[in-house]
Amino acid sequence: MELIPYTLAENAGLSPIETVTELRRQHANGNKDFGINVRKGAVTNIKEENVLQPLLVTSFAIKQASETVRSILKIDDIVMAIR
Repeated sequence: MELIPYTLAENAGLSPIETVTELRRQHANGNKDFGINVRKGAVTNIKEENVLQPLLVTSFAIKQASETVRSILKIDDIVMAIR
C-alpha cells in the first residue's frame, strides 16, 4: 500500500523516500488524516484541505488489484501445467 503515496510523491517532483517516511511518522504519531499535499510539497492534514476520497473508490481499487493478482497466479498455474 505504500506504493501509492510513493508514486504520488515521485510524480509531484518530491523526494519519495523522504515524503513516505514523513507520512509514516505522522501516522505513527496518531495523525491519521495526514497525507501528501502536492500543491504545498509537504505532508499535511488533508482533511483540513478538504481532500476526501470516498470509501467506494478505495474498496474498488483494492478489489480490482486482488482480482488482477489472482488472474496472474492462475496464468502461472496454467503455464506450469503445460510444461
